[in-house]
Amino acid sequence: MFTVDYLYLAFIICLLILGAVSFARFIRSLLINTKLNFNNSDEINKKLDRIIELLEKQSK
Repeated sequence: MFTVDYLYLAFIICLLILGAVSFARFIRSLLINTKLNFNNSDEINKKLDRIIELLEKQSK
């Protein structure tokens, strides 16, 4: 009887640990993707600013 209780407790603890690790990895991947998207949008904004500058020089 005690072994069944301990096995059940060990199973629940393993599920909790697995859930915590999965949640941490999910948050980490979200942060990494957000950082990559921010870098990409920053590069696009710089290129657009450069194009606007060139167009303004060309129109003068």
